[in-house]
Amino acid sequence: MATGDSFTSLHYHFRLGISTISTIVKDTCKVLWEELHEEFIPTPNRDKWLEIENKFNEVCQFPHCIGAVDGKHIRIIKPPGTGSEFFNYKKYFSIVLMAIADAQYRFVAVDVGAYGRTNDSMVFKNSFMGRRVYNHDFDFPPPQPLPGTDGPPMPYVLVGDEAFKMSGNLIKPYSSRGLDASRRIFNYRLTRARRMVECAFGILSSKWRVFQSSIQMKPDNVTLVIQACVMLHNFTRIHDASTDSDLGLNMTSSVSLDLSRPGRPGTAGLAVREIFADYFSSPEGALSWKMDAIRGSR
Repeated sequence: MATGDSFTSLHYHFRLGISTISTIVKDTCKVLWEELHEEFIPTPNRDKWLEIENKFNEVCQFPHCIGAVDGKHIRIIKPPGTGSEFFNYKKYFSIVLMAIADAQYRFVAVDVGAYGRTNDSMVFKNSFMGRRVYNHDFDFPPPQPLPGTDGPPMPYVLVGDEAFKMSGNLIKPYSSRGLDASRRIFNYRLTRARRMVECAFGILSSKWRVFQSSIQMKPDNVTLVIQACVMLHNFTRIHDASTDSDLGLNMTSSVSLDLSRPGRPGTAGLAVREIFADYFSSPEGALSWKMDAIRGSR
């Protein structure tokens, strides 16, 4: 996983049969995940979500953000008899790693194994973490007013890109057409938070070179390799303080929100996003230097 060497290369290096190496890799990855993922990728409780939120607010100046969500295509060799199931929009065969990351480039929750042809929104919707988010079943902290305001109580949210379906706990940027200053500021602030998951993917691929070329294994075994690498990624992030500098990154309303109200999908998310946009342009939530830069670029 660290070198990305093929089984054939390892066969000559260690003088072991290719089938033996394949079995060793598969069994080792399976044991790593089964024995250690509860320690290094545990299901977050409310206290953990609040800890994540504090770091996002410190690093990205995005209060009430509890994670950034995105998908990554892991390149594989076309499995026999699968047609176009694994063929993605980037024109290669892949398995999707869907993940929620915190502001320290650690993975909070992952789902591995979706076909490459499936878009991010559908992968997330069908994943266990997506179902828990959309069903309000992830033990998120209860809504609280944004810092410096008296209300309304605002939900804690995940941030994603334009591909995801919004909900009361998942928001995405505004469309780039016809943006006013407050919406441009919101998009900038959300992007600062969302890039954390992209950076986490970048660190993962850089450290584990198996991801830098097509993985020549069966899809089920590729899933085991991805799970093991994700778990080891968190292990290194937690135990190696030097990884904190990997990328050199420095990082009031009277509206009442009813997140359980009926309506089309995303209605609650639209309302939440509007209040965040207003807050980021208000004295309580603004970054004065960025507001001046954005308004000056109009």
